[in-house]
Amino acid sequence: MFICKQKIKSRLFINNIFIYFTFFLKNHFSIKEFRYKKMRSLLVCLLCIFTVVFENVAQQDPQYSQYMFNQMAVNPGYAGSHDAICLTAVHRQQWVGFDGAPVTSVFTVNTPFKLFGASHGAGLTVMSDQLGFDQNVSAGLSYAFRLPLGPGKLGIGISGMFLNKALNATWVIPNGSADEDKAIPGPNESVMGFDMSLGVFYRAEKVYLGISSAHVLEPGLKYAEKVVGGIAYNPKFPLKRHYYATAGCLLPLNNPAFEFAPSLLAFSDGTASQFSANMNIMYNKKIWGGLGYRLNDAVIAMIGFELFNGVKFGYSFDYTFTGLNQYFSAGGSHEVMVSYCFSLVKERVVKKYKSVRFL
Repeated sequence: MFICKQKIKSRLFINNIFIYFTFFLKNHFSIKEFRYKKMRSLLVCLLCIFTVVFENVAQQDPQYSQYMFNQMAVNPGYAGSHDAICLTAVHRQQWVGFDGAPVTSVFTVNTPFKLFGASHGAGLTVMSDQLGFDQNVSAGLSYAFRLPLGPGKLGIGISGMFLNKALNATWVIPNGSADEDKAIPGPNESVMGFDMSLGVFYRAEKVYLGISSAHVLEPGLKYAEKVVGGIAYNPKFPLKRHYYATAGCLLPLNNPAFEFAPSLLAFSDGTASQFSANMNIMYNKKIWGGLGYRLNDAVIAMIGFELFNGVKFGYSFDYTFTGLNQYFSAGGSHEVMVSYCFSLVKERVVKKYKSVRFL
């Protein structure tokens, strides 16, 4: 009963956010009525579905606030979707001031290419994630087969990656010893494994939608053998399969210089889940800013801009309203994003010459 009430309250809260925000936009920027009603119904429907399926708690994989610029990190189907070579770097420092808080850095690059007359995409993802005693590093390659679908293209992707999990711990066991517990690994461990991800990503000019799954193989990383009571054990760290769903669109406003860009992200490992909703306003496709909400966790403010050379910079701040807030020196989490896309194919300029000889 408590969980049901929480889900109903969450859906009502997010629905109200969307209503008030779009009401403000409608009155100040005059969103066209039919677009407003159609997109509001669609996004509220998606929000309700996501909040029924996903209930917010902690998870194994890192979280991102600027996920709309970091799709390659969670969905191999995204590779090549922008028809350009795109490089993205994200650095996130979570719960600033909290000892052992997560610090995540991820770098991705992806590109489209043609082979045998078909469209494909390829990508590289390198990530470092530090949490407490854990230092996790992964590197992987992605491939996506891209096919036309309606006004856009659908990417069907797969990725393979190598993982390294290092542990540099100082165990404190009240009235006992870590050596007596078969589930606790040694203080200094390092183990490697292989994992895979699957995903589909659809992108058109004004809308995108992605579904993916990470840790498909659910590798059980085994630490060094330890002997407890004369019996040998291998402490394990199993990686649970994660499921991601993301969606977003661009809505034109009455002033052509402004666009409304709502987006959604939900992911779960079957027991622990998370949901985020963001609403940004873009000006002249060069400057953006807005607010987001992570279910039962934080309110997010973000801002960004694009330079004349095409380099994008983004910053977000998460204000955490849970009980952990009292332990933060800065009240929440900081995230910085840098992105750059370019094409190696230059557009041909058609030049015309006139001569009296060829009149």
